[in-house]
Amino acid sequence: MDSKIMHVIKRTGAVVPFNAGRITNAIYRAAVAVGGRDRSTAERLTEQVVAVLEEQTPPDQSPTIEEIQDVVEKVLIHSGHAKVAKAYILYREERARRRREKAGRGYKESGNIPWRKIYEVLRWSVDHNLHTVESLNERIARGEFADIVRESDRYYEEEIETAVQLITERRGEVRLVIIAGPSSSGKTTTTIKLGKRLAREGLSLVALNVDNYFFSLEFHPKDEHGDYDFETPQALDLALIDEHLVRLVAGEQVLLPRYDFREGKRYDTVTPMQIGPSDILLIDSLHGLYPPMTQDVPAESKFELYIETLLQMKGPGGRMIRWTDLRLMRRMVRDASYRGYDPRRTLEHWHYVRSSEMRNIIPYVNATDYIINGALSYELPVMRPRLLDGFSQWAADYRDDPLRVDACERAERVCELLKAVTPVGPKEEKLIPPSSHLREFIGGSCYEY
Repeated sequence: MDSKIMHVIKRTGAVVPFNAGRITNAIYRAAVAVGGRDRSTAERLTEQVVAVLEEQTPPDQSPTIEEIQDVVEKVLIHSGHAKVAKAYILYREERARRRREKAGRGYKESGNIPWRKIYEVLRWSVDHNLHTVESLNERIARGEFADIVRESDRYYEEEIETAVQLITERRGEVRLVIIAGPSSSGKTTTTIKLGKRLAREGLSLVALNVDNYFFSLEFHPKDEHGDYDFETPQALDLALIDEHLVRLVAGEQVLLPRYDFREGKRYDTVTPMQIGPSDILLIDSLHGLYPPMTQDVPAESKFELYIETLLQMKGPGGRMIRWTDLRLMRRMVRDASYRGYDPRRTLEHWHYVRSSEMRNIIPYVNATDYIINGALSYELPVMRPRLLDGFSQWAADYRDDPLRVDACERAERVCELLKAVTPVGPKEEKLIPPSSHLREFIGGSCYEY
């Protein structure tokens, strides 16, 4: 779309090129949030927004992000799209709240943080002298890497065993087990391990792949870079998933859809599925805790499990290592090895992944039946030789790029962290068993994914 407006002023004061497509994506995402799937309408509304901006912006000036968002709200309301306007306003207010919290100082209580679980993990870390990078390095220097692997894996396996016990205690009542958590937290391996152990307890498990419920790309929301956004729950046909789960739990047969990722198209009513009275449905999904996905399934029929990389370890400067940075590194390595993705691209888009997590996944962490810590104390020494050079280069490349402020901050932070960690080589890596869920990301797993 041609426009007289050439640049936009960001909140940081940086001046960047104007891109009307980002307005279209924002409007369409708000529409998707309330059930709309008409992208052409979003494009027409964008034309109206641009026309208003051109009319109200002096020729020698550029609009600010806030001014553009104000116009979007007005156009949506005046065009009769009140529900979409409300979704857009709520999203805007949520982003503003997070910016205020990020800029603020001091301690803030949050209902999204599993404090009790964190204390448990911290106590374990202190007991095993793995609560700081310095103590980790000291143990590696003493030749204790094999011990660190063994201790960390034992703790994780005990977590799974506890979940199994909680489920078996509700034998006959639970019909649906949901394993949820943010990207690269270890859901897939955890699902496999949990399924095998429950099977040994005599419980029959039937997996349901919710990826087949993605909308076809023509109805799919895009992120602010114009890429199709598979991270948002609105990319899934939540109403259909909920309907099928209710019917399956009731013993009815349903016809499952099939999603072809190469074509970007969903084919409906393809595969018949029905579970028996003693079967349990097993779902591994980013958004398994998102209420609309299972809102009509009786609460007593569900067991909800959440997994997150709850590492309790201080890094450089005494700052706690961020869980999201661990998962970023895992996803970079996995996607580069198995999906052919450039790690740079993963970094550039991570802020959007994180934003979706904060809205649609993390708010439900404390409403689950059990939380598993998916972090491993030995993964940083493994990641250093794989990623340090890349993060160093990306930090330098993005330092003066106003469009990549988030990527630059993450790259600098992770680069500083990895520099502080003692690396391990191929000889030490052989000490990591094929059953470790870190193998889901670095390769060499005994499980099929």
